[in-house]
Amino acid sequence: MIESFGASALVVREVPALLGQANIQGLMHDLAAEFAEGEGSLVVSERLDHVLSTMACHGSVRAGRRLNAVEMNALLRDMEEEPFSGQCNHGRPTHVELKLADIEKLFQRR
Repeated sequence: MIESFGASALVVREVPALLGQANIQGLMHDLAAEFAEGEGSLVVSERLDHVLSTMACHGSVRAGRRLNAVEMNALLRDMEEEPFSGQCNHGRPTHVELKLADIEKLFQRR
């Protein structure tokens, strides 16, 4: 929550949990400058997209991390609900589909 604090100041009383430990003072300075230049709403949207993408990336399952069966199942169920789960925010694929014949070929069963 942001409130007026005198003629030329603001006080930030609350910060959305989504922003975590972001530099709020720097963010407020940047936003004020961008709004003064008339580009505020576009920049806010782009910044929010960047913050959300970064949070998604940092919160993702990293290569080499072992998941137990419950975690794997939960991840797959969550992915089924997401419209763009086929790639990460950097454009890399999140999964590949292998046909049974492809798997058998990999293990020299056919």
